Amino acid sequence: MAVTVETLEKLERRITLTLSADTIKNEIESRLKRLAKTVKADGFRPGKVPMSVVAQRYGYSVQYEVMNDKVGEAFSKAANEAQLRVAGAPRISEKDGAPEGELAFDATFEVYPEVKIGDLSGAEIERVTTEVTDAAIDKTVDILRKQRRTFQQRPAAEGAVDEDRVTIDFEGKIDGVPFEGGKAEGFQFILGEGRMLEAFEKAVRGMKAGESKTFPLQFPEDYQGKDVAGKEADFLVTLKKVEAQHLPEVNEAFAKSLGIKEPTVEGLRADIRKNLEREVKFRIIARNKGGVMDALVKVAELDLPKALVQNEVERMVANARADLKQRGIKDADNAPIPAEMFTEQAERRVRLGLVVAELVRSNQLQARPDQITAHIEEMAQSYEKPDEVKRWYFGDTQRLAEVEAVVIETNVTDFVLGKAKVVDKQVPFDELMT
Repeated sequence: MAVTVETLEKLERRITLTLSADTIKNEIESRLKRLAKTVKADGFRPGKVPMSVVAQRYGYSVQYEVMNDKVGEAFSKAANEAQLRVAGAPRISEKDGAPEGELAFDATFEVYPEVKIGDLSGAEIERVTTEVTDAAIDKTVDILRKQRRTFQQRPAAEGAVDEDRVTIDFEGKIDGVPFEGGKAEGFQFILGEGRMLEAFEKAVRGMKAGESKTFPLQFPEDYQGKDVAGKEADFLVTLKKVEAQHLPEVNEAFAKSLGIKEPTVEGLRADIRKNLEREVKFRIIARNKGGVMDALVKVAELDLPKALVQNEVERMVANARADLKQRGIKDADNAPIPAEMFTEQAERRVRLGLVVAELVRSNQLQARPDQITAHIEEMAQSYEKPDEVKRWYFGDTQRLAEVEAVVIETNVTDFVLGKAKVVDKQVPFDELMT
């Protein structure tokens, strides 16, 4: 018998499902009999519990399972017969007026939309490029030197300057009252690196070991500590120790300490250039992909399945709670996170997912095995033990799926850039890396 599909609104559909009451009854009895062979009850030997006791104890849950299974099977069969691509889980409700001996249910659900992608040749997309300069290499060398710097205590007569490491005791008060987080002993930070508020650093700058100072500090209105944001505090600071930094020289010994294969200054710079060019390539791909995705959103026409958007919102809320939990936030699982704050982002993700899937299907842009392998090999080269990284990826289907998704997005990006009006733009290295 042909399946009748009722169109409700846009993507919403409804199918009426009918099930034999005898089939449901027989399946419930069959499952209860199987259950009776293993169930335990006081006063009865295992396997000898009367069916009446088994039915009283487990009848409701077994009936619920059977109804779920049979309705699910009927819906899946009906959707397949009607050749429907169902988006999300159906809503099932029992229907009155079924013929004698049958049970009837309405299954209300959404289907995937038809995706219409407009003329890509009219889309204008900015494609960025970046050059790895000697200045960028110099900056990276400086970062590597700072990571391996040492500190030596300054003479007592010398005041603290930027790039010195200072050790301080401090206590802050607002209207003469100490506040939470406003006191520390033996606290260390490096002047000029922006870890502390500028007014705090300015007060410490120039102080000598053993000196104390009281100064006012105005907390910004957007300060992360809500209890003190926008308020003025008085701080008492005692400088315990001042240490000047010493950076290692850039020579063969420095290159060797970094594990460079060719431990020379030239070898070090060549290795840095190779790594920066690899990182720049990935960042350029990501940035250009963003421009392509923006263009696809504008040229595509489709209705969004509400169920898919809701699923994405729920996933994003769950991820936000997991992030809070990882940060050690108490009762993160019950944190009041309003789902509405993710709706717009979820709608964009679902829209892009549907558009990209259609573009991939209609233009054969699936990831080839050789592309996946090449991507993993390229990523592995930035690690100390590339072979271990490759085994790590190839040893897990989920990781491979993530790489496949990245390759597909790259294929889509290249395809769209080949069709659209491309405006090339050279961006500074620092801008790309920030």
